[in-house]
Amino acid sequence: MSDSSLERLVDLLTGRSVAVLTGAGISTDSGIPDYRGPDSPPRNPMTYQQFVGDPVFRQRYWARNHVGWRYMDAARPNAGHRALARLERAQVVRGVITQNVDLLHTKAGQRAVIDLHGVYARVRCLGCETLVSRMTLAERLEAANPGFAETMRLTGLEVAPDADAVVADTSNFRMVDCAECGGMLKPDIVYFGESVPEPRVTQAFSMVESAEVLLVAGSSLTVMSGLRFARRAAKTGRDVVILNRGATRGDELAKLKIEASCTAVLSALAERLAPAAADSGTLARA
Repeated sequence: MSDSSLERLVDLLTGRSVAVLTGAGISTDSGIPDYRGPDSPPRNPMTYQQFVGDPVFRQRYWARNHVGWRYMDAARPNAGHRALARLERAQVVRGVITQNVDLLHTKAGQRAVIDLHGVYARVRCLGCETLVSRMTLAERLEAANPGFAETMRLTGLEVAPDADAVVADTSNFRMVDCAECGGMLKPDIVYFGESVPEPRVTQAFSMVESAEVLLVAGSSLTVMSGLRFARRAAKTGRDVVILNRGATRGDELAKLKIEASCTAVLSALAERLAPAAADSGTLARA
């Protein structure tokens, strides 16, 4: 990032309220892979239709997730997450809308967070709507598959986005159903082919419209669930700033586009706009 880009960013945000939309690019420095970054391999995430309609796909998902969710749970916020929390304490940032399910904004101490696509740490029954923690389900899955997760970890795994890991053989993995009604369990995450709950969308639009600037950090805006907020901001006369490595679907909407590390830019921005709001290093565990 050039000094001139930072100066333009500071000038654009000084004295103005900011809503932030984040994507996977803000979490790569915490060790969580990106879906569509310049160096990311091609990925084919499971769709909602595959999950609910095919027990083989569902078995594969739960086997991978049983191993991989622990990596996401162990991830810690990086300096970019902490910078946004610091900017919130300084009343520069109104809040964060995140497309990530990793809870790293909350762990960094961010208070106003809308988890647009849900979170990895909860599981929902599609029958009775009961919510349970992912840790509770992990204990049940471990009882049904003793030693599976530990054996897979010892083989050395590639961790994939959305709290799963690449596991080759899942054919013998045993799934479990809802302890309350026997219904199908699904992570409390919005899958491809599934809609974000309307109240959550309404809350996110309200956050965008309460601010004067929308800062997009680490998102290619490839999917409409994120792009619509950039479009709404531009349509209603708010400035859009995009911080992302690589092109995005919203580049033509941006008053300023910066291709650089989210961690570096957000940290520098916090130093300029929130010098008194010291980084508390808060880690609020989910």
